[in-house]
Amino acid sequence: MAIALSIASSFASALETDRQQPMNIDAHYQKSTQSQTNAANDPDITNLDGNVIITQGSLKSTGDHAVIYKNPTGIADESGNIGGIRRIVITSKGSKLAHLEQVHDGDCSLMTADAQNIDYNNITGIAVLTKNVTVVQHGKSEFHGEKMTYNTVTGEMVGGDESPESHVHMVLQPSNKTPAAPSTNNCGFPGTPKPKSDKSTKK
Repeated sequence: MAIALSIASSFASALETDRQQPMNIDAHYQKSTQSQTNAANDPDITNLDGNVIITQGSLKSTGDHAVIYKNPTGIADESGNIGGIRRIVITSKGSKLAHLEQVHDGDCSLMTADAQNIDYNNITGIAVLTKNVTVVQHGKSEFHGEKMTYNTVTGEMVGGDESPESHVHMVLQPSNKTPAAPSTNNCGFPGTPKPKSDKSTKK
């Protein structure tokens, strides 16, 4: 019997410097179509096929096919980014699933995710993974289901939905009594994180 379950878990925040880094894109083939109206709701579209690899700092995604939606030249999105990437949809065509991974701030732990479809909103930093989803917080937890929403900014994950057909499975590892010391070199990736504020000094 399927278990109707919706899980929201707050994990360590993702590496904050990732969104400050350039996005590098590689593939065997690309075809780009420019906006015909130069309007915000008519983006430039790029189709990528064959061993697609997209990296931005510690954030890395791979797949067989990807579609990139980009603001037309001179058009700004909600965050004020002119001509920037709005959305990336990565899919798998064969048995190998689309893949997403990212390092978390502080303890430098790795999150890996695999699914048939990964729909990433570059403005909000939210990725929606659907079909045959597996998400692993290495050393912490593991998730299996048909849908997962992952916030690449905060590290928050929400799995499943309220429908009776929804089913998720999680494995939680026992807590580590000696947690890793916070990173002092941005986990080995480019960028300088903002100093963490000391909440204990705030009135």
